Amino acid sequence: MSSSTSDKPPGLRTGTLGTADISFFVVSAAAPLTVMAGVAPIALVLGGIGAPAGYLLAGITLAIFAIGFTTMSRHVRSGGAFYAYIAQGLGTPLGIAAALVAMVGYNGMEIGVYGLLGSASSDTAGALWGIDLPWLPIALAGLLVIWYGGYRSIDFGAKVLGVLLVAETGILVLLAGGVLLKGGANGLSLASFAPGNVLVPGTAAVLAFAFSAFTGFESTVIYRREARDPARTIPRATYIAVGFLGLFYAFVVWTVIQAFGDDKVVAAAAGDTGGLFFAAITTYVGPWAADLMHVFIVTSIIASLLAFHNAINRYALALAEEGVLPAALGRIHPRHRSPYVAGLAQTVLGAGVVLGFAAAGADPYTQLLLWVNTPGMLGLMALMLLAALAVVRYFRRVPHQEGALRTLVAPVTAAALLVVAIWLVASKVALFTGASPTVNTVLVAVVPAVLVLGLLLAYRLRRTRPEIYARFAEEPPTDPHAEGAEAPCPQPPTSSSSTPASVPPSRAATPLSPSATD
Repeated sequence: MSSSTSDKPPGLRTGTLGTADISFFVVSAAAPLTVMAGVAPIALVLGGIGAPAGYLLAGITLAIFAIGFTTMSRHVRSGGAFYAYIAQGLGTPLGIAAALVAMVGYNGMEIGVYGLLGSASSDTAGALWGIDLPWLPIALAGLLVIWYGGYRSIDFGAKVLGVLLVAETGILVLLAGGVLLKGGANGLSLASFAPGNVLVPGTAAVLAFAFSAFTGFESTVIYRREARDPARTIPRATYIAVGFLGLFYAFVVWTVIQAFGDDKVVAAAAGDTGGLFFAAITTYVGPWAADLMHVFIVTSIIASLLAFHNAINRYALALAEEGVLPAALGRIHPRHRSPYVAGLAQTVLGAGVVLGFAAAGADPYTQLLLWVNTPGMLGLMALMLLAALAVVRYFRRVPHQEGALRTLVAPVTAAALLVVAIWLVASKVALFTGASPTVNTVLVAVVPAVLVLGLLLAYRLRRTRPEIYARFAEEPPTDPHAEGAEAPCPQPPTSSSSTPASVPPSRAATPLSPSATD
């Protein structure tokens, strides 16, 4: 037995990540400091002082989505997350299409941010030291740094993200503390949450920005194989991430409103959108804190890139194990236990896109970031909608002991709210991109085009590689030798006649073992 175990190829480092570690990955992907300093002032200009409520409403919507999402995570244990849930609930063709959308979406969310890294680092160097740095070398250096972070073990990445996340949230807490201690510009006011300031036409635009600020929170389930006690760790990390982001965003935006006053903050944001947070922290804390904020915005972007890079690598690993992507992408480093080949491939892809935009003379922010990120954001929101629908259908097909709130009410409500959210983002896409109608039409059309392409790929796979199609998104085999491996769910005995031979076991409505409810 020892020789066969030693010959077995290495797997991911199981039983490594706790609730806090996974939360760091998810919250870091959202880049709270970058979202607040770079995007929240625009939300204030568009929605007025009721903007904080928009972040709360987005958080509530995604928390409702998380109820069904995390319930299904106890039953479908694949590392493929979105695509596995969609395949099990809505069928293999949509599952394969979802996998393609996920790869495009997550890559779009990461690769575009290299443009932001280059432009923000250049701005920081100019503001602090008067140095004019070109953005391209910074972006390429960032690609190497992120590659190395993904190459190392997952616990190394968790430690790095923990430090960077504390830094970026800490500077925002420092700003908020300074405003509260000094009582703001005109005393503290709760007018931001008054219905008359929330129920205004501009709130629709605020909601579009607010939903985009949570992008990546759903990646908790991608780390299932590396989590300790994933049946509990994954739901906890998901709820912590959504709850923290929703409350933190609303609180920080509210304190910045207090810093300038209800009657002056919109004019201040319109007059200096990019400098609003820096002006506030300079006034209430000191110029030294504004300098730190410049630096921490860069580290916030690095943290977001590393979090998305790790998520993409694990998606690619899962698809390679499915047989959909080349098997080489499924190789795991024998020492670091990381999907290092997938990480290298993702880095090469990122470098190709960055160099292509640079060769075309594109602006790193308004074109590389916004044009690449927007389809990625819409893709991930579309996957959430499909996942919510998949929860409903999955639990209608299989026996279970979950309550109707988790399996019907919450996912149906989330699906309806997500339809509204996607419509808001798509209809307000010009606010995100500042591009021409033609460019915006192309950016919005990317997601449905990829979905259709994925469906065509699925039907081709069913025809040409039926064995891979039949196994797609099945329950992964449990490795009894893997440290911290998750025990398989016991299945009650079923008669052989109840499951047709042509249907994979995971597709049949085989009774699942009772799951403990939270």
